[in-house]
Formats: sequence, structure tokens, C-alpha cells
Amino acid sequence: MKIDRLIGILSVLLQEEKTTAPELAERFEVSRRTINRDIEDLCKAGIPILAIQGSGGGISIMDGYRMDRTILTSRDMQMILAGLRSLDSVSGTRYYGQLMEKIQTGSSAFISGRDSILIDLASWYKASLVPKIDVILSAIENRKLLEFRYYSPSGESSRTVEPYYLVFQWSSWYVWGWCTTREDFRLFKLNRMDRVAETDRIFVCRDVPMPDLSNEKIFPGGIKVKALFSPEVKWRLIEEFGSNSFTDTDDGKLLFTADYTDMENLVSWILTFGDNAEVLEPVEARNMIRRNAEKTLQIYRED
Repeated sequence: MKIDRLIGILSVLLQEEKTTAPELAERFEVSRRTINRDIEDLCKAGIPILAIQGSGGGISIMDGYRMDRTILTSRDMQMILAGLRSLDSVSGTRYYGQLMEKIQTGSSAFISGRDSILIDLASWYKASLVPKIDVILSAIENRKLLEFRYYSPSGESSRTVEPYYLVFQWSSWYVWGWCTTREDFRLFKLNRMDRVAETDRIFVCRDVPMPDLSNEKIFPGGIKVKALFSPEVKWRLIEEFGSNSFTDTDDGKLLFTADYTDMENLVSWILTFGDNAEVLEPVEARNMIRRNAEKTLQIYRED
């Protein structure tokens, strides 16, 4: 991908006094013409690159403007490389690992020490997730409309989207784009998308706002929850909501309080605790759980 190559070229120029277009072309496995266009793009971005033709010439960052390499320490580079390595966990290839190796070439003094951070962005759904990510990235790069079947609590529908960003947040992957059905920007969860396909229809990029990924926006709350939990499930409350989400009662139980967004999700979550949880508020949740229990009892009632 072009942005990855630009970062790689800049990294090489920061680490070496001078290089050449043929050397960069060989390292990044592209043509010299592509490298020349990349150098032009870096110049347009405000990086003062000097290119001298002929014997003894080469490509370098202009004297007086060269960034001090100590701005990026060995630890900084380890963080960058850990991030690149993590992307291979969902790419289905070694693309980012190979890019990392190219950046590291000739930089053993700059990048030292053992890897101390290992990041795996994959999930239980990696087998189905990787092909979706490949299609979405291709559609973003080619500026092609994306089509898919989407499943949500409100039902299922066919969507056509102008894709702009692939987002990893809250342990899940999303695509941010303009939905032609809703005529607005929307965030779609990849695990709810099926039959994802890149079309042959090109779209003109809009003025794209960054997605609001704050908890307040995605999980606005509004449902005040109060529930009692058995101490046996304390680990789950801490894992999912933190140690400040409950207080100890005199009888040893845990009084849990929180804001929840969706009533059905709340009920489904409470039911996963079995008899280790009792909802006190809201009353609507208590009634839904009781009705749910009565229906379940009917299913499993012995003849």
C-alpha cells in the first residue's frame, strides 16, 4: 500500500545519509518511476528531500532540515514495528512483516533488544474476518462502492457504502463510510456483514468526518441498572466493567450499578449469569427476565 511505502521510504531516509532510487525500488519491490512519484509526494507533504543526479548523487533529506534520529529512539521503533507486526494477524499475509524487515535492513544499531510487545488483532472469527478486511481495503484504495448484507437488532438489509476507514475498536473491526440507503455516515461491524463485495462503481470522495468513537457516542447509556451479584462472579464484573462498578453489601453480595444502552442486550447479559444475578432496577428488565424464564421453563418442562 502506498502509505506504508511512504512511511518506509521516510524511515530509510532518516536512518541513512543517502540512498538511490534503484536501491529504494529494489527494497520496496516497485519501479523507479513509482519511487520518483513517492519522493514527489513526500516533498509535497513538506519534507525537504534533495535528489542529485549523476555519479556520487542520490536521495537524501536536505542538510539543515534533517530530523535528529534520536527523536525516534530504539524503543519508539520497537513500538512502531510491534504495530506493523500486529496487522499481519488479520491480514492473512506477511505483508507488514516484510515491510518491517525492509525498514529494519541496515538498522541493527538503531533497532535493538528483544520484542517485548506482541499484539494479535485477530478474533475467533479470523477465518471469515480476513477475507472481509481484504475486500474492504481494496475498495477503499480503489475508491469503489462496497456492497454487503447487514444484520442488526432491528433486522437485516442490503447496504451499499462508500468505504473510507477500517476501524478497530472495542475488540471488534468496523468499516466507516457513507451509506447510500441512510444518506449519512455510518459505522458497520464486520461480524454483522455478509456477502461483502467490491463493486466496479467508482465514487467521488466526500469531505469525510472522523468517526466519533467515544463511549458516550456509541454507548450513550440512558438505562440505569442496579443488580445484585454473587461473589463467585466478581471476576466478570471487574473484567467487563471495572472494580468501581460495584460495592460489597453486608450479606456478601455485590451491588452493581451502571448505565446501559439497550434493554435487550442488558437482559441477555444478565441471563448469562444464571442464578448468580438478580436485577433490582429497572422493573422492565425484571419483567422481561421473568417472562423469558417462564418460556424457557415451558420448553424444558417434563411431560
